[in-house]
Amino acid sequence: MNNMTTPLRKSGFFITLEGGEGAGKSTLARGISRSLRTSGIPLKTTREPGGTKGATAIRELLVSREDLDWRLLPETLLFYASRAENLEKVILPHLLRGFWVLCDRFYDSTYAYQFHRRRGMKVADFRDLNRIVGTPKPDLTIILDVDPEVGLQRSQGHLLFEDRYEHMDIAFHKRVREGFRHIAQKEPQRCIVIDASKTKQQVLKAALKSIRERLQTGVIANIEARS
Repeated sequence: MNNMTTPLRKSGFFITLEGGEGAGKSTLARGISRSLRTSGIPLKTTREPGGTKGATAIRELLVSREDLDWRLLPETLLFYASRAENLEKVILPHLLRGFWVLCDRFYDSTYAYQFHRRRGMKVADFRDLNRIVGTPKPDLTIILDVDPEVGLQRSQGHLLFEDRYEHMDIAFHKRVREGFRHIAQKEPQRCIVIDASKTKQQVLKAALKSIRERLQTGVIANIEARS
């Protein structure tokens, strides 16, 4: 995954949250958002696929359980179409204005879910797609690691009509976990792995600690978990 993105000069911080189904990304995103905003940090939250009206329309195609029989290439291109929308209209404008951006999933999910799901695309293909859409490398990626069986029990029925991936077999979800672990191993300077089997407050505290340590700035020195 090294050197897969196009460098971008920006004044804000870009944090991404990653992990398998039921890892608790949305809960963590809310906790981080409260803590950062309470500390006076200008923050924009977004998610993938999604973030704009057009990207959300693409999301509905990708995450619903309706059997559209996606092949790997068109499915991946749809994810990148959504990403291009989110980058152009949300992520990049806010980073350039000095905002922090917190994104629930980003290109690591595409790699873990699509590449590890069906062997048929090379890492070089993802590198090229990232270059084409001008994908910035996150300043920090927090990967929530949880046993897939535990995660699936947590997420069952959580998002009505957005359960396409939940209904894939356990072998698929184990490959996704393997994909995220591979990314973390290859990019330890960017990625931090947190045990998502712990309590919500413990996970939040670990995430905020990683933000303080990885993004050494005075403004975040006193960030604490906000319940």
